[in-house]
Amino acid sequence: MALGVLKIRADKWLWQARFSKTRTLASKLCRSGKMRVNGVRVTKASITIVIGDVLTFPQERNIRVVELLALGERRGPASEAQALYDDQSPAVLSVPEARKLAAQSGAVAIRDAGAGRPTKAERRATEKLKGEGGLDFII
Repeated sequence: MALGVLKIRADKWLWQARFSKTRTLASKLCRSGKMRVNGVRVTKASITIVIGDVLTFPQERNIRVVELLALGERRGPASEAQALYDDQSPAVLSVPEARKLAAQSGAVAIRDAGAGRPTKAERRATEKLKGEGGLDFII
C-alpha cells in the first residue's frame, strides 16, 4: 500500500480479500444493507474502512465476522488474501450436532428429508399404487 493511504473502500477490500468473485458483487453486498462495519449497518459501497475495523456480512449460508489486519495492494493469491484479515466467524455446526443442540435446548424438532406430510405427487403415486381415487372405478 502506498505511504499515507490508511483507508480503502469496503467493496474493494472484500474483492481483494477474496470474499467475492467480482468487485461488482462486493458492491452489491455493501449496498444490500446486510453488511455491518463495527456493528453499524452499511448501505453504500463507498464506505471507507481502516485497519482494526470488524466487518460482519453473509456469505452463502454462513455469517462471516472478520477483523481487518491489513488493507492490501492488489487481488493476489489466496495466501496473500488470508493475511489481510482475522476470521472471527462463529463455528458452523454439522447436521448431527445441530440436531443434538436443538434437542437439548427444547427447540422444535428437526425432520429428516422426505419425512412428514407427502407431497401431492407422492400422494397421487400412492393412490395409483393402491388403485384408489381414480376415474377407473366410475361406471
